[in-house]
Amino acid sequence: MKRSASFSMFTIVNGIFMTLIVIFTLYPFVYLVAQSFSSEAAIYAGKVTLFPVEFTTKTYEVILSKPDFFHYYWNTIVYSVTGTFIAVAATAVMSYPLSKDKLRLNKFFIPFVLFTMYFGGGLIPNYILIAKTLELRDTIWAIVIPGAISAFNVILMKTFFASLPYELEEAGRVDGLGVFGIFTRIILPLSKPILVTIMLFVMVGMWNNWFGPSLYLQSKEKWPVALYLKQIIDNAVSPTEIGASSDQTSQIAASIKSTAMVLTSLPIICIYPFVQKYFVQGMMIGAVKG
Repeated sequence: MKRSASFSMFTIVNGIFMTLIVIFTLYPFVYLVAQSFSSEAAIYAGKVTLFPVEFTTKTYEVILSKPDFFHYYWNTIVYSVTGTFIAVAATAVMSYPLSKDKLRLNKFFIPFVLFTMYFGGGLIPNYILIAKTLELRDTIWAIVIPGAISAFNVILMKTFFASLPYELEEAGRVDGLGVFGIFTRIILPLSKPILVTIMLFVMVGMWNNWFGPSLYLQSKEKWPVALYLKQIIDNAVSPTEIGASSDQTSQIAASIKSTAMVLTSLPIICIYPFVQKYFVQGMMIGAVKG
């Protein structure tokens, strides 16, 4: 009875605590959505809270009416899909050998992976390497290659691979599979949770990335949508440049930040519910086991 009562109390307190966290987490985004659909006067008067005031879609209409916006969105999709595929493939190929304790020099390579989590070359050496040495400036590879492998993702996937039963690999060898066949036909199909987890990590980073493109992409037509919207926010691109009339300029200036955040966040929010079950499972197994 005492145990049951304690568990019930814990459940109630935990439920209240988690509800508060959800409210504090959702409120900023709900506020941004409400502000993006509110009028200029309501925004400047501070009347917007959870719901739009004097509902308007002027900012969305102006931004979405420009063909350039969808061109930048397509660039972002290309960068995100390509970068995610390269990152997940490279991380898996690197993590699988590191998950084998019997591999020679395994304990020699793992410290080097951990070292990169705490120390980096810095911005200037990276820029010289990518732009000057490798001559990748103004290409897609300057965006998708530098961040392809993350030490955190490698450790997470390595731990997941190490948790898989070794007998499965032995069964594959009995059936005549080599190392590559075991990896592609047994290990990867069983690793869907961790693969989706890493995919989500990388895709979110690629989708929101504007700093790398601002350094390496000289041609404006190659910009991702995040950089394009940031330039609008920073007034590097004025409202009139994106097709706003004089009577719309004030409205756009008042709501452009919230509108930009909604437009960049919406695709990831739509994708997340479909991968949530894999995300939770991958994080739990990859972080705890091993």
